[in-house]
Amino acid sequence: MIIAAGGGRRIGGPEALLHQGERPLVNQVLDSVRDAGCDPVVVVLGAAADQVRATADLSDATVVVNRSWGTGIGSSMRMGLDALTAPDIEAVVVVPVDMPGLTSAAIRRVTALPYPDVLVCATYAGLRGYPMLFGRRHWAGIATLANADVGARPYLLAHKHQIVDIACDAVADGSRVDSPELMAHWGLTVPVPAQRVAV
Repeated sequence: MIIAAGGGRRIGGPEALLHQGERPLVNQVLDSVRDAGCDPVVVVLGAAADQVRATADLSDATVVVNRSWGTGIGSSMRMGLDALTAPDIEAVVVVPVDMPGLTSAAIRRVTALPYPDVLVCATYAGLRGYPMLFGRRHWAGIATLANADVGARPYLLAHKHQIVDIACDAVADGSRVDSPELMAHWGLTVPVPAQRVAV
């Protein structure tokens, strides 16, 4: 599940519109998820959803649009879980779109044991981050507690002794782009829509 719904007020535009060069970052993240063997892939859009669909190739993903994206990541996580209806899916890996340093190697590490009762978090310098893996038995609880901008954190805190931490420092960068400085560091831009001018 790729969460790509936020408005990105700190970076000057919706996170799902971030580009690295000519390429939408959402397609880069989608490639990493696919390369790690994840299927199906759900992309949760929100802010500027129509513009994202016009600029990114999401044809091989299930796309859902969170009209309540302004309430935070919790509602997007619930929508993404609701879209995973196939009964044979035992776990879902969750990644936000604003992680240009994410790699398929990190996703493979976190998804190595995709069992229904797992809770796995990537760690960077000992701190938990994404990707995260949620076994199916936890989905209902996560959906119930997922709240505002903290997502699954309340559920994870309540089940902290069940979480398996997987160090991903050596294979990925866990930074999330939440400032103009980090945008510049990663060479990211939010394209300005072309303006139509009558003559």
